[in-house]
Amino acid sequence: MWTKDNISDQTGKTVIVTGGNAGIGFETAKALYERGAHVLLACRDMEKAQVAAETIKQQGGTGKIEVVLLDLSSLVSVKTFADEFTQKHAELHLLINNAGIMTPPQAFTAEGYESQFGVNFLGHFALTGYLYQLLKKTKDSRIVTVTSLAYTNGTIDFDNLKSEKSYDAFREYCQSKLADLLFTLELQRRITAKGDGVLSLASHPGVTKTDLARHMSAEAIATAIERLGPLMESDQGALPSLYAAVSEDAEDGKLYGPDADGGLRGYPAINPIAENAYDEVVAKKLWEVAEAATGVVFP
Repeated sequence: MWTKDNISDQTGKTVIVTGGNAGIGFETAKALYERGAHVLLACRDMEKAQVAAETIKQQGGTGKIEVVLLDLSSLVSVKTFADEFTQKHAELHLLINNAGIMTPPQAFTAEGYESQFGVNFLGHFALTGYLYQLLKKTKDSRIVTVTSLAYTNGTIDFDNLKSEKSYDAFREYCQSKLADLLFTLELQRRITAKGDGVLSLASHPGVTKTDLARHMSAEAIATAIERLGPLMESDQGALPSLYAAVSEDAEDGKLYGPDADGGLRGYPAINPIAENAYDEVVAKKLWEVAEAATGVVFP
């Protein structure tokens, strides 16, 4: 049974957690700060991020906490964040692509993409690409991208990434989370081919109580709980991300999630990956689409 008590001393490590102001991102950032890491909360809402940072500091730890503006719905904001980070920091040990939105009313990124595909996937693709050379130069660096079991219901509709045909909030969420996992696996294949030392891993929190469900009605949430069972607290849901980020036993190209009830609840373990995430033809096409959309080419 692996818990945050198993996290080794993180002093000297620099960590970016996107969406670190709430939910599993907050718990991930807090646990790493407690163990001595320099943690950057990369968030869109600076007021909420400042409150989160103060809360983390008040609860104790030996690290350093920093709040930085990052709006993943704007590729200009992503580039600005990355440029400023690379100017100030010589190393990046952990990039945790955690931020996400789920089933919002139809909306679009600054570049015109459906918001969930744009924020959950494209923004993180660009961020990872801009920071990749720094990650590559940093010994034992890792990229952890947070997906969801909803990916198993996803398909990539390359003709509807800007809602050209229609919008279905849950369908688009599943698509974005599948894109995150396809990205994780394709990135690891490319890293391996180049012989770079970076690890690319994925995690998912199972069924966890966070404000990610804020766009769902109370009735929809109750129905989901009736179908899936009780929700874990966010500190429990953060454990797979933390395991992927720091455990010496974590393996590249793997998906980490809870170990019980089909990945819904429990403690971190390798979870099986469904066939739709192993489709290398789709993964390569998605990578090409992301490069064209963001202008970022890596590794």
